[in-house]
Amino acid sequence: MVDWSHAGGTVLAAFLASLVEFVEALTIVLAVGTVRGWRPALLGTGAGMVLLLLLIVGLGPLIAAVPITWLQVSVGVLLLLFGLRWLKKAILRAGGVIPLHDEDAAYAEETRLLQVSGRSRGLWDTIAVTTAFKAVMLEGLEVVFIVVAMGATAGLLLPAAAGAGVALLCVVLLGLALHRPLARVPENTLKLVVGVMLAAFGVFWVGEGAGLAWPGGDLALPALALGFLGVALAMAALLRRSAFPTLREKRA
Repeated sequence: MVDWSHAGGTVLAAFLASLVEFVEALTIVLAVGTVRGWRPALLGTGAGMVLLLLLIVGLGPLIAAVPITWLQVSVGVLLLLFGLRWLKKAILRAGGVIPLHDEDAAYAEETRLLQVSGRSRGLWDTIAVTTAFKAVMLEGLEVVFIVVAMGATAGLLLPAAAGAGVALLCVVLLGLALHRPLARVPENTLKLVVGVMLAAFGVFWVGEGAGLAWPGGDLALPALALGFLGVALAMAALLRRSAFPTLREKRA
């Protein structure tokens, strides 16, 4: 039985991480559908989603069979590294060192590339199908890792998958309603929040696997998250005030 009362953090982390990745995949799929046609775009998307689902179904039981202490340490380290990578990008963007991710610009660039690519002469548009498939797979693999790692380690695979599923449903419905990239989604803020959560979970599980008794038990997770958030915000503020050449200065 799933203890849903303790699944909130796992569900939220899976939902937010999946939301970011699915928004990026949607941008490319929309470009493929607009330029090359919706049939190949949907075929590539469907194939990618089926393969991702098979990975989740196949990897979940395999990871669950690993001894829990080994799983907590190994997956904890991977989640920590994964979270720190997201945090690094969010901090550099918030500090003005690198530009914010722009879904409209990404859509325009993908549209340009698809327009200059040669069209298939038959009914099967290989370029369009492959482009949509690759977008879903590349972005979705990160979702699979987060869902399987967090779900299997905490014994909450179903809640983690539910969080990712809700994110997918939201993105699909918005894409169908708007037919344009979700440029207003605060992606950098989401990356910062998800990076904080993944890093906190990673440290917590490494400690659990090493036999550390966290003060307050699960209440240590919010404290770890606040610590990572405080450090990230402080570093972003320092970058904005430092002599490090910012994006605005490079353009000047």
